[in-house]
Amino acid sequence: MARTNPFEFLQQVRTEVSKVTWPTRRETVITTIMVVVMVIAAALFFLAADQVLSFLVSFVLGIGR
Repeated sequence: MARTNPFEFLQQVRTEVSKVTWPTRRETVITTIMVVVMVIAAALFFLAADQVLSFLVSFVLGIGR
């Protein structure tokens, strides 16, 4: 494995970073909002599923809540 000196490494990093297409502020905000909405939806789904399963298990086992 060939060793790369630090200066050459930094040049390579700079070249690769210049190839990256960075998202705009608008794209970042929209994506963030979408993630938050999906997290809330998933949390509500799992809360409802947990409540239903808890009710069914307590009903089947005859455990009073």
